[in-house]
Amino acid sequence: MDSLDARLLLLLTDAPRLGVLECARRLGVARGTVQARLDRLNEQGVLGGFPPELDMAAMGYGLTAFAVLEIAQGSRREVADGLAAIDQVCEAHATTGQGDLFVRLVARDHEDLQQVIDQVVGLPGVLRTNTSLALTTPIPPRVRPLLERIAYDDTKSR
Repeated sequence: MDSLDARLLLLLTDAPRLGVLECARRLGVARGTVQARLDRLNEQGVLGGFPPELDMAAMGYGLTAFAVLEIAQGSRREVADGLAAIDQVCEAHATTGQGDLFVRLVARDHEDLQQVIDQVVGLPGVLRTNTSLALTTPIPPRVRPLLERIAYDDTKSR
């Protein structure tokens, strides 16, 4: 990824509905250049799509929780499949350290969260969970600082 790729992704991060022609105009490059770069970034898996940024609380899911799951050896795929079937599981990561999976959950309220946790604990292969509630989100998910580093850092040492 080079500076132009990063500037293109920054532009689309700020305004994901921009068309290729408008991106080309704002970046000062040809339309074909932008299209070729988008195609390449997509093929390389850097650009996975343009999902809208959603506010879970505004959608009625005001509680966010993180659960560390300890699972039985050899059951990661089965547990991951079970987690994927629970609508309120937003993401899961296989991890090192204490616990095997780190899971982000959302819920409407405490009672709803208890039901979600009960579903998670009831999955075959889940041995133990440790759940923490998020109180605030001082740093929401972001990629901007990394893109800015690539786009504008002339002292790259790669």
